[in-house]
Amino acid sequence: MKVLAVTNMYPSPERPGSGVFVEQQVNGLLSRGVDVRVMFLDRRRQGPLIYFRIAAMLERTLDEFAPDLVHVMYGGVMAEQVTRRPGSAPTVVTFHGSDLLGENLSGLARKLISHYGVHCSRKAACRANGIIVVARHLLKALGQETDTSKVRVIPCGIDLERFKPLEQRECLDRLGWSRSDFHVLFATSEGDPVKRPELARAAVGLLDGTHGRVKFHVLSGIPNTEVPYWLNAADVLLLTSKHEGSPTIVKEALACGLPVVSVNVGDVAERIDGIAGCHLAEAEPAALARKLELVFERRKRVDCRERLHELSREAIAEKLEHFYEEIVAGRVATRPGAMRVSRHIPTHACQT
Repeated sequence: MKVLAVTNMYPSPERPGSGVFVEQQVNGLLSRGVDVRVMFLDRRRQGPLIYFRIAAMLERTLDEFAPDLVHVMYGGVMAEQVTRRPGSAPTVVTFHGSDLLGENLSGLARKLISHYGVHCSRKAACRANGIIVVARHLLKALGQETDTSKVRVIPCGIDLERFKPLEQRECLDRLGWSRSDFHVLFATSEGDPVKRPELARAAVGLLDGTHGRVKFHVLSGIPNTEVPYWLNAADVLLLTSKHEGSPTIVKEALACGLPVVSVNVGDVAERIDGIAGCHLAEAEPAALARKLELVFERRKRVDCRERLHELSREAIAEKLEHFYEEIVAGRVATRPGAMRVSRHIPTHACQT
């Protein structure tokens, strides 16, 4: 099978941590023998107007590569533009969170851009032949009356060969971190306000001197090959996001045995359910600080790798390939507009 993967996020020398989850999906599919070509729309370098040049780029690539299926790896304007083009190759769109939920960004202009992106996502969902959401709670954003025959819940997979327990002391020494400090790791992307770094810092700031020296480390812009050392050196991962889809960093942390303290966001509750040493907390500093104290007092790694096998890169690639085969074989809705319109989605959003 030949698949054209269209994405606006992909690792580069300038941004090694951008779109790693997309790269992992592509690598997983390649390992199964799927012929994947990546069409990367570098919005950072070429600006948002690149989205409105998609038609010509897509036309050339379709003619040259002749894929069996086009998989758009994120929603928003990109997905709306790709699904707008009628053609012989069916389309699949993966929605990750903000593309369906929007973002509570500062400034009127950014809020309007976010709302427009959600509007475009819903139009793309109406046109696409297949829909993937990375977490179950995102189904509601598609609408309660959505035709579920073309929707699948498939989270992004992780590389369990790369993300695994390592000797903590060796990782601490590699990063130059003190062995005696309590290390709190916070993952963000270029200061994304949705991650609420100010909440995380406030929670860490409440840990008093009885816990020794507490170090707050921001994981940002780190090559994926180095991330396992950070996860194995840290004592806890702290997540304070306002909203998420299925945060990959949580799955990677668990694979490394790192305890997680998080607000109840995305599918984190499902991922850490029943794992001793992991905690959910209310989104306020004192509650988060108390859960961090519990991790400090326990000072043990978590053991849950067995339950992560279903989230491995290989297992997720198998699910994707099976979904592709369903769509190409015509066992899933294959015409634009096949999705019924929910009362949560304006009727005009489904007009093509």
